Amino acid sequence: MKNTFNRSVILITTILLVAGCSNKWEWLVTLPKPWMLSEAEISEILPEFQTHFPDFNERVKAFALWRVGTPYEIFKLGEEIEPDLDPIIRLDVSDCTGHVLTTLAFSQSQDWGEARQKMIVIHYKEDEQGHKQPTYKSRWHFTADRITANPNTVNMTQELLPLDELALVELTLNKKADGNEFLDLGWNRPIKLYYIPNEKISADLLAKLPDVCVVSFVRKSCFELGIIFGHEGMIINNKKLIHASQSAGETVLLDFLDYYFPEEGPIFDGIVISRFVPLSAH
Repeated sequence: MKNTFNRSVILITTILLVAGCSNKWEWLVTLPKPWMLSEAEISEILPEFQTHFPDFNERVKAFALWRVGTPYEIFKLGEEIEPDLDPIIRLDVSDCTGHVLTTLAFSQSQDWGEARQKMIVIHYKEDEQGHKQPTYKSRWHFTADRITANPNTVNMTQELLPLDELALVELTLNKKADGNEFLDLGWNRPIKLYYIPNEKISADLLAKLPDVCVVSFVRKSCFELGIIFGHEGMIINNKKLIHASQSAGETVLLDFLDYYFPEEGPIFDGIVISRFVPLSAH
């Protein structure tokens, strides 16, 4: 009990230091944690996020901060039908992509049902008739596919640095080195993607970012699997990282550069930055 109390005090203090001491941020830290609430209780709170944080990006940041401490479990979003019976949307657990996308859905919703519908819009591709149905094969499985083709998380990396300062990867998504599919989708996509190499990642680079954005972490060892990224999270206030951490076992808030550049050296091979776009903007 004492450890839980101490962690809560540290988290509240950190949020107020990061986000600022004002009535709306003080309101945020008074809320019970989302993974402890029912769908009905979440629905009661969601309109208050709209009231306290009318700006879209600030609301996304606030909702992400509220979720710090969420227990980590990987691959826990599905379609509620075979082959993946997991919920379309949830707040009780999260992994890295789940944190990014469900935060985006909830921060634009007035109740749980609306968030579920918006998650379908965000997390699934249109069929040939232009409709979005939550199926395993229509899901945006690959972060590189999503940030270059989904209108809700839009790659802005080439706006941050000249092209000659970026690194380039070219591969076919979902096609392994042996020619087989990584996931059984009957789908692949050739892609050419520029990313920011480690030597260009600095406080000066972070200063160019929006107040809240998506960061996707390049892992070269994944390339042979037809995958570019090994992880993703959110950067807020040009310096802090919020991400669902497998090693920590929960969603955490920490300094981005300290996380990325530990004493033993960088833990990834580069990053791609994407902006959040509200559904109403397209």
